[in-house]
Amino acid sequence: MSCILSIETSTSVCSVALSMDGEVLFEKASFDGPSHAALLGVFIEEALSVLKGKGKKLDAVAVSSGPGSYTGLRIGVSVAKGLCFGFGIPLIGIHTLDIMAATAIKENKSAAGCLYCAMLDARRMEVYAAIYDSSLKLVRETTADIVEVDTYSPYLEKGKICFFGNGAAKCKSVITSPNAIFIEDIHPLAVNMIPLAEQAFAAGQFEDTAYFEPFYLKEFQATIAKNKVLGN
Repeated sequence: MSCILSIETSTSVCSVALSMDGEVLFEKASFDGPSHAALLGVFIEEALSVLKGKGKKLDAVAVSSGPGSYTGLRIGVSVAKGLCFGFGIPLIGIHTLDIMAATAIKENKSAAGCLYCAMLDARRMEVYAAIYDSSLKLVRETTADIVEVDTYSPYLEKGKICFFGNGAAKCKSVITSPNAIFIEDIHPLAVNMIPLAEQAFAAGQFEDTAYFEPFYLKEFQATIAKNKVLGN
């Protein structure tokens, strides 16, 4: 019997879920903006109180490993690692785009033979994206894409692609192929990590807690205030 705490902080949404053998015992999410530092600890405390009430112990912590928000990922991974060290339990890393793709596939079963392109906003017309088939097999690795008319043409020419995630909205006006389908409201949420976390736990696919780092894809660049640039 496995009890897993799942943490997702890769976007502006903060979410936590607790599962036991795949059954959801607790889930909570905030869509009110990037407030991970304030909310994550509260959500986790609530989840652990539910677990304590059932007389069970935590067996592992799963965390969304990126890509995504630099700050959000740092907070989520730091907290997850602290819990793993504190409880002496293993850490499971789940790719953020895998979480989104698994959700989209589950909610879009009617689109037979469709490919799935998970997209996270990377500012301007850039997205972090990966393409999957309907069995969640990776068709194209995660890359930072500049979204232009022909960016996904090699795939769209062969069939339908479902685009989703917070990076997909800005593609609608650019990707006009009749084979492009846009799915709304697909977020990387902790509750949707549960099946992937359970699979990883059963297979013993754990991270090295001491050295695990989020998958940023690109190096973090700090923004310099304009008054600093002007020397004021």
